[in-house]
Amino acid sequence: MRSHYCGELRASDVDQQITLCGWVHRRRDHGGVIFLDLRDREGIVQVVFDPDREECFALADSCRNEFVVKVKGLVRARPAGTDNPEMPTGAVEVLGQEFEILNKSETPPFQLDEHQSVGEDVRLKYRYVDLRRPEMAAKLKLRSKVSTFIRNFLDQNGFLDIETPILTRATPEGARDYLVPSRTHEGHFFALPQSPQLFKQLLMVSGMDRYYQIAKCFRDEDLRADRQPEFTQIDIETSFMDEAQIMAITEKMVVELFKSQINVDLGAFPSMPYSEAMETYGSDKPDLRIPLQLVTVSDLMKDVDFKVFAGPANDLNGRVAGLKVPNGASLTRKQIDIYTKFVGIYGARGLAYIKVNNAVDLEEGLQSPIVKFLPLEVRAALLDRLDAKDGDLIFFGADSEKIVNEALGALRCKLGEDLNLMTCEWAPLWVVDFPMFEATSDGGITAIHHPFTAPSCTPEELQASPLTGLSRAYDMVLNGTELGGGSIRIHQQDMQTKVFELLNIAPEEQQEKFGFLLDALKYGCPPHGGLAFGLDRLVMLMTGSNSIREVIAFPKTQSAACVMTQAPGIVATKQLRELNIKLREKVTAE
Repeated sequence: MRSHYCGELRASDVDQQITLCGWVHRRRDHGGVIFLDLRDREGIVQVVFDPDREECFALADSCRNEFVVKVKGLVRARPAGTDNPEMPTGAVEVLGQEFEILNKSETPPFQLDEHQSVGEDVRLKYRYVDLRRPEMAAKLKLRSKVSTFIRNFLDQNGFLDIETPILTRATPEGARDYLVPSRTHEGHFFALPQSPQLFKQLLMVSGMDRYYQIAKCFRDEDLRADRQPEFTQIDIETSFMDEAQIMAITEKMVVELFKSQINVDLGAFPSMPYSEAMETYGSDKPDLRIPLQLVTVSDLMKDVDFKVFAGPANDLNGRVAGLKVPNGASLTRKQIDIYTKFVGIYGARGLAYIKVNNAVDLEEGLQSPIVKFLPLEVRAALLDRLDAKDGDLIFFGADSEKIVNEALGALRCKLGEDLNLMTCEWAPLWVVDFPMFEATSDGGITAIHHPFTAPSCTPEELQASPLTGLSRAYDMVLNGTELGGGSIRIHQQDMQTKVFELLNIAPEEQQEKFGFLLDALKYGCPPHGGLAFGLDRLVMLMTGSNSIREVIAFPKTQSAACVMTQAPGIVATKQLRELNIKLREKVTAE
């Protein structure tokens, strides 16, 4: 029906007869001349209708926003002084010669050029209208280009695109599975995959050598800005490559992707051990654009007459840390109270601080409710260790190491944003040398990544000290967001069995849930490893969006619902009966 897209017209098209189809973005009547801004997925162009073509002019005059129309006309240069350098098509316009209304539109639920004042719930309910906005169309176009680039890159590097099952069995992955009842196997359930992890490992056993898949994954968990119940994963697995080689090829892919699609040079990715990331930044995905760092001062607080500090300082699982904010002494008490409330979200019971008004005067130059509890020598040692200068502010965290890291790590990022402390636009890195396990609240242990990650030690060494054993895992981080995580996998049955034992997975449960994997490891499984990227997060960062909902065509809300289709919904009793399912009645209080 058309010869060109609206947004593709340029000065080189002047004097061409063309046909356009699209939506009326805006209609203007200027002194008897009708201007329609016509929009399609590629952009907007101005179409002019003169009154000397009466029928065409009358139809254009009757148009309203979001009418779907077809225009035949002549491309011409805009008159001198009327060009619009802000628009790619701003040097030209189309003189409308034939006009057809293909479909009318009711008044849209919101104006597409006034979206900033529209609530997300309304945008998601009418997502098909929301996606017409040029900025939303641009995000989905970039997402498509990212997928195409990644496919081409991996194809060129010998990876095979292989699909894995969507209907599988439930496995412990750290989040709840979405379960699918089986009609033909009464009382049994499939699970939607949280990742293709086990299948891609089996593909390595099969000799496929290099695999990739842009896969849908599902997790029934609480949502955040960068989480969805269904999400898209760039899944990669390869045999006969160590972690350095896997990191090198995936880093190359991401660097070339950013350069080709948004003209950003990420440069080389530094590596940082997990222990350093937690000690210095309180996070295993630190945002290195922010120069603020956590500094441990536990040793200085062991003997102070202030239990809030002395208690954690003398606890093997405790930590006292300082976070210096250069020129932060100008923060008001109201602002400090806001930050105190903020760290409470992460379990902190308060936020101690010292304003350094005069670093030389340890008696009167330090302003703080807690300074009276600190001997002069401790004050001096604090300022020295934190390299505090006049005008600086020091925040303190004192609690369990976990709470201090989470609270001050989050405060560090919030201060970086609030005080505009970013030193660069992009800061990538690899976080490596993760622990294999971490302790749980019930005295057990759980895998940091997943139970198929290979340790850096022997089974005997892991058995002797599971909480100090390191894994061969690696995470790619960009601007404080984990882009992807991966590891070298366990490829020997004795090691896999040992890890299951340490995780308190009984032999019967091992066989029931993972028997097929344990069997496969006996039949010549090669050394292998991989990495999985979150495509949604990747595009979110590349487009500067605040949520992955902005780069998914039809996302769910924070409550894992689709307000457009009203999913999830109620199903008929007959269908439940076929699945051998009966719903429990809710008990109501009398």
